[in-house]
Amino acid sequence: MTANAQRLGWIGMGRMGSAMAELLVKAGYDLSVWNRTRSKAEPLAAKGAKIVDKPSDLADVDVLFTIVSTGKDLEQVYFGKDGVLSGSKSPKILVDSSTIAVEESVELRKRLKERGSDFIAAPVSGNAKVIKAKKLSSVVSGPEAAFKTVEPYIKTFAPQGVSYVGDGELARVCKIAHNVMLGVVIENLIEITLLANKMGVPRHAFLAFMNNGVMGSMFTKYKSPALVNLDWTTTFTPELLRKDLDLGLELGREYDVPMPVTAATREVLQQHIGKALSQPNSEAVLAEDFAKMAETMAELSGMKLESEKQNVPTGLEN
Repeated sequence: MTANAQRLGWIGMGRMGSAMAELLVKAGYDLSVWNRTRSKAEPLAAKGAKIVDKPSDLADVDVLFTIVSTGKDLEQVYFGKDGVLSGSKSPKILVDSSTIAVEESVELRKRLKERGSDFIAAPVSGNAKVIKAKKLSSVVSGPEAAFKTVEPYIKTFAPQGVSYVGDGELARVCKIAHNVMLGVVIENLIEITLLANKMGVPRHAFLAFMNNGVMGSMFTKYKSPALVNLDWTTTFTPELLRKDLDLGLELGREYDVPMPVTAATREVLQQHIGKALSQPNSEAVLAEDFAKMAETMAELSGMKLESEKQNVPTGLEN
């Protein structure tokens, strides 16, 4: 059986999932998809994927990919009513790219093993723009033989690099640590940008200096347009970031690793979420990008931000 003859399934057509799955379709793989809101899967069907009516319709695929918001969501699509494993059939390998707690992943792995299925944790680093630029990367853990089977598929949507770190839940630990750093970096980047801006430095000029120097990164570059022009088009929500900071802090407490910077970042983020909750349009504000906490931090600094209307490179341009 050739690689393209493998039957693949995909659950989760959010900002990340739809872009990742699209690369598998473009590569010619036989892909069937399910999403709770069917309309979100229809654009991919127009490009060659097949939409199924319920998760259990994917029980007989060779490899099933999932990317959902929480561990509870993942447990539901696996084992809930009409879940993938609600019947007698099971995919040979299940690959999950969600960001969930280590203990949730341990329990799911145990239940899947009892059904004779291998479980691969394959969280990723990036967002939909990074995927489009073909710069997404992934960290993977689970049985090595199963990883080697699915590695070509993962490399299709994560061509920047796939790092196998061992068995079990080690990839979950790496992803939680990754998102903790994401939160800490954006909070500090906002702090120093506001400081320079309040003292008279245009934000676009300050961020150009940072991005051209040793402290610049793919992340600081592609978040710079948002901080300069106040474009809060969603890549990741404040509440999802808070969830991941909490996961990191829980691991720190469990393993006696002090994480004071993470704790401080979490409280700054909570100020932003609290402010959003006090507004009549709170749901809409909380659906915007996590970098919008720059406006909350500016207000605490006695500033009111306005777009600088500058054409700022993202660093993702081909």
